[in-house]
Amino acid sequence: MAEKMNVESFNLDHTKVKAPYVRLVGVTEGTGGDKVYKYDLRFKQPNKEHMEMAGLHSIEHLMAENIRNHMDNVLDIGPMGCQTGFYLSILNNDSYEDVTEALEKTLKDVLEADEVPACNEVQCGWAANHSLEGAKKIAQDMLDKKEGWHEVF
Repeated sequence: MAEKMNVESFNLDHTKVKAPYVRLVGVTEGTGGDKVYKYDLRFKQPNKEHMEMAGLHSIEHLMAENIRNHMDNVLDIGPMGCQTGFYLSILNNDSYEDVTEALEKTLKDVLEADEVPACNEVQCGWAANHSLEGAKKIAQDMLDKKEGWHEVF
């Protein structure tokens, strides 16, 4: 086995996981006792498929805006560079059920959206690179496989 690395995901055998899934990556406790819970929201099978950039970019905007309507204490949701998923960080909530429920509601919001929020040059660094239809396809694909979200391997 390779030497243990600092980044949790680098220690995960990407050939053994079965996407899509929702996986708790780790918990970090602050000096005041607050806890940050980091989740791997894996949408696509690593090294076999990926999200196209315009759709990924749009679903990122839609999820970042909408997940906060369904879950308190969301710190951040951001895409993985490999284009296979997102990381979700939340504060002081250790409920896996809350995470999956909020994700499901957020993906349903994506399906009902008629525009991508903040899709303009003032609010976005690459405003020309968006696809609402691509985002909806990604959301539908993830929702279609919801029954397996709890199975990582």
